[in-house]
Amino acid sequence: MHRQGVSKHEIARVLKLSRQSVRKVLRSNSSTVPPVPRQEKAEPYRQQILDLLNQCKGNLVRVHEELIADGAVLSYAALTAFCRRQGIGQKPIVAAGRYPFDPGVEMQHDTSPHTVGIGGHKHKAQTASAVLCYSRLLFFQISPTFQRFDCKLFLTEALRYFGGATQRVMIDNTHVVVLRGTGSEMIPVPEMEAFGERFGFRFVAHEKGDANRSARVERPFHFIENNFLAGRTFATWDDLNQQARQWCDRVNATYKKHIRAVPRELFAVERLHLRPLPAWIPEVYRLHSRTVDIEGYVALHSNRYSVPVSWIGRRVEVRETQNKVVIELDARHIVTHGRAVTVQPRRITLAEHKPPRGEGVRRGDPHPEEQAIVALAPELAEYVTALKQKGRKVVALALRQLLRLVKEYPRPPLLAAVEQAARYGLYDLDRLERMILHRVARDYFLLETEPHNDD
Repeated sequence: MHRQGVSKHEIARVLKLSRQSVRKVLRSNSSTVPPVPRQEKAEPYRQQILDLLNQCKGNLVRVHEELIADGAVLSYAALTAFCRRQGIGQKPIVAAGRYPFDPGVEMQHDTSPHTVGIGGHKHKAQTASAVLCYSRLLFFQISPTFQRFDCKLFLTEALRYFGGATQRVMIDNTHVVVLRGTGSEMIPVPEMEAFGERFGFRFVAHEKGDANRSARVERPFHFIENNFLAGRTFATWDDLNQQARQWCDRVNATYKKHIRAVPRELFAVERLHLRPLPAWIPEVYRLHSRTVDIEGYVALHSNRYSVPVSWIGRRVEVRETQNKVVIELDARHIVTHGRAVTVQPRRITLAEHKPPRGEGVRRGDPHPEEQAIVALAPELAEYVTALKQKGRKVVALALRQLLRLVKEYPRPPLLAAVEQAARYGLYDLDRLERMILHRVARDYFLLETEPHNDD
């Protein structure tokens, strides 16, 4: 404006500035705005801020409170602005990495907790997800727990859904798979390593803190929670996972903006590079050893499964699979139940294990151990009867232990200890054995207290 011949008075009037300010700008003959030399309010407290930041574990709210308590006069906004400009307590911005994958090279697997509605009740559950890194094909299942057994069940179903296996499976550093180490030094549990060898892949783990490395599987969890689970309820766990599979089929056939493609179409290319599944895939199972309780049930994961009454007190082998619980006494005596997935205590009884109406549970013959005890020591008959009613152990185990005592120890200290135990209502057989040993040591192992004199 000055070069166009406009007067200083007119320039001041148009720009609403003082004529003195206009004169200073024209005298400087520069269009650059001069910096304002002004010290920040937090500058005198810089060292104190650094010390407090370490003491307060990086919490600037607490740092500001301590500064005010020491007499500093500055606002919280001034403190945060100063720390931001000076880089105090700020993590440097790091660009996210890009990880390209060739077809059939990697599948990523992880879990995330969610809340689902099953049969009108809310349940905390674990969502297990698997994603093929090249085609972004997604598969997930939801279960109430996720242990090593559940992991093998899920991965088997995922590989069947994909129709093949990749060269490696990327996991978080989860204890379900990891024996020790993290990242590139991770060593898997031998059981899981053998499971991977069966399908021709190996487990690898990303470095600790490198969350971007598993972004392929992390991203769908938000989509599952806010799309699939939003507003849906399910009748059973099987119904939940059946709908989850149908949802995966629909989502995998939908165009994805972030990859500019349809996962199912990319999978047509990747499927040619997957390692074929074995001709026969063995059923995933885990074994348990249990003793049939006095009511004729076998306890497994807070649930109880019925067996014939004649099995009471016997040791059985329990084989747990995805859908069944097989209880085996021997090769000829096997009971099969449907597996209860829910963790709520339930009692599952087969029709053939229920007593006829009005008859109740039929009492069988006395235990063989009871008959043997009475035959060897008739004096213990009353104690045996009371032991079955008041003892805390399983009746068969208690009778077996008492029979061992009868066979191993002399009769006088045994009967004396049993008489004293019955008088005081003592039916702890471990303590009874200590009482017997005390009498045996006193009556049968006498030590000479004075030197023996032959004269």
